[in-house]
Amino acid sequence: MDATCRLSGEFTLRSGQVSNEYFDKYLFEADPLLLARVAREMAQLLPADTELLGGLEMGGIPIATAISQLIGMPALFVRKAVKEYGTCKLAEGPSYDGKRVTLIEDVITTGGAVRDATNALRAGGAVVETVVCAIDRSPEGSNPLADLGLEIRAVLTKAELDAARAAATA
Repeated sequence: MDATCRLSGEFTLRSGQVSNEYFDKYLFEADPLLLARVAREMAQLLPADTELLGGLEMGGIPIATAISQLIGMPALFVRKAVKEYGTCKLAEGPSYDGKRVTLIEDVITTGGAVRDATNALRAGGAVVETVVCAIDRSPEGSNPLADLGLEIRAVLTKAELDAARAAATA
């Protein structure tokens, strides 16, 4: 996954931070074999009591769909903002009121999108305690979502990716 999606250059992240590397998750999400591999890894990290997968717009949606298909669990597609026409929903899919929703995200750095989704889903009655992501870019040993009581479970962390890259170039 690292070789496929790690780009070098100067990139402004959603958080406003500037980084000299960027994990372009769409490069692995667009590859059916790599997406299936990531989905299998993420499915193993789901809490046992999960009732719905909450794929965050936009990168979390293809991953949540792949996991849903793999394990047969329904998915919810969570928008960044309430839809202003038609159903006017924040989340598309089954009702989540009273359900244990595990959020699915591609890359977490500061957790801004996850924070927004957690607050909105909780306001709608969901029980949200865990987010599972492909890559956790947050600083090693920190959880930018701890104040929400949200656990982050990641397939790979930035520290693990950096260590693997260093070993490969040594």
